[in-house]
Amino acid sequence: MRTMKEQTELLDKLLGGGIDTEILLFALERARELILNYCRLKELPAGLENTLLSLCVDIYRAEQPGRAQTVGAVKSITEGDVSVAFDTTDCVSLSHSDILKNYKICDIIIMI
Repeated sequence: MRTMKEQTELLDKLLGGGIDTEILLFALERARELILNYCRLKELPAGLENTLLSLCVDIYRAEQPGRAQTVGAVKSITEGDVSVAFDTTDCVSLSHSDILKNYKICDIIIMI
């Protein structure tokens, strides 16, 4: 199993690089907690390490921790008295249960 440092380095690469280590650690811990709670496990098996990283990517993209606000593409611009409207339909807003729907592999572990 990779060390926490190796996991954060790989996660940074998976997300495109340049992300603060503290934010990556936060996403890793959130994903680890979700998997352990959902699967009713005390420790993360080595076989779920890549699932952990994939879940981290999804959580990071959905929640965008470290950003003050998620802004979509410019929807309209008015020049007189300056007005800019943003389209928020592209902004991701998923709950943890929505994210976990893609990771039903944990159901297999519970049955074993």
